[in-house]
Amino acid sequence: MSKVIEKLKNVGPGALVAAGFVGPGTVTTCTVSGASVGYTMLWALVFATVATIIFQEMAARVGIASQKGLGENIRDRIPNPVLKGLAIAIVIIAIFIGNVAYETGNITGGILGIQAVAPGIPMGAIVVVVGALAAIVMFIGHYSLIEKVLTAIVVFMGVVFLVTALASNPDWGAIVSGMFTPQLPANNSTGLMTAIGLVGTTIVPYNLFLHASSAAERWKDPEQISDARFDAVLSIALGGIISMAILVCAAANLHPLWTTWEVDGATVAGITTAAGDQIASAKINGQVMALALTPLLGDWSTWMIGLGLLAAGFSSAITAPLSAAYAVNGVLGWGKGLKDAKFKIVWAIVLVCGCCMAIAWGKSPTQLILVAQAANAILLPIMAFFVIFCANGKDLGKFKNHAFANIAGVIIIVVTLFICYRNMTNFLTSLQTLIGM
Repeated sequence: MSKVIEKLKNVGPGALVAAGFVGPGTVTTCTVSGASVGYTMLWALVFATVATIIFQEMAARVGIASQKGLGENIRDRIPNPVLKGLAIAIVIIAIFIGNVAYETGNITGGILGIQAVAPGIPMGAIVVVVGALAAIVMFIGHYSLIEKVLTAIVVFMGVVFLVTALASNPDWGAIVSGMFTPQLPANNSTGLMTAIGLVGTTIVPYNLFLHASSAAERWKDPEQISDARFDAVLSIALGGIISMAILVCAAANLHPLWTTWEVDGATVAGITTAAGDQIASAKINGQVMALALTPLLGDWSTWMIGLGLLAAGFSSAITAPLSAAYAVNGVLGWGKGLKDAKFKIVWAIVLVCGCCMAIAWGKSPTQLILVAQAANAILLPIMAFFVIFCANGKDLGKFKNHAFANIAGVIIIVVTLFICYRNMTNFLTSLQTLIGM
């Protein structure tokens, strides 16, 4: 028992990863999935959680064994200058695209949170305030206390979802079937989009860079990798359970309200509330998400979902740009200090781009978040390949990947590539729809 308690005291980097993926994108994607297709897509969250544990463990192991971040490892392990330059370019482009998309979802999550309790506040004003506060916190560099407070709020919201899921009398048979029977909803053109969105909101590429660096800071002795593994498995598994609880809440309380109707000759799917209001899936906001918490919190549900979305969005709006700066500066061999000018330039670009995209396309925040999650998942196989490559370095000795880790990693990459390939048409259609709004 004392050993377990000692391991629990060392929980840290894994908890950051879990807090990173249980953000506004998770709440939105899981809510829309549960509301639209019930428990059917739980298997995607199970797959994503297991995949996250496998790849985050690799990243942490590489960081501890080499005492370098993932960016530095990628840079140092490719001797050919042409291939090294290509790898650096791929990482920079992928991280920038993924983090800008993710940052857009984070800022939009703040919009959803504030508008849930104060719908009259203009969207642009919210973006400016959230973006400015995030910039101030990152510029000063003393953001740890704020992040801990916001993370605690998000964790509390997660506990509320867990209790609400149990109090909602869910269909346990459907839950078990949804978890272990991979299937896509019949006659649902967005089924693959939903699957890849659930994967993209859980397996976050920039978390691989964050985990490697933070684990290297926490544990200096490679023999402590077992502690890092315990941290990763426990924290990420709990994060996955919270994500599943959000989906279960929506499936139990919102799916019965899911209907279709005709608008100008086109079929629209969404929620029809008890008052008869028809809300399309792309227009689901914080007030609608709050219906999933009503069985436990009643009238307080709107405030809870609003506070949770704002906290998740703001904390992630800080960590995403910082993670991009660590990754880009590491792979380019630049300084990684918070006060370094190049470091600040990188996070500033990600933050500004995220704010601009949120303002430009924020008229449909739910659709924007879903597209951002899907875009992130499409970039996942690239980053996963680099993690496996680094984890097989001969200099890692006994800490390099064993056969099981390599086989599991390759299977995950193949499955993700298949989902991305099959979903590309739906993704591009959704992106065109979003741009045209």
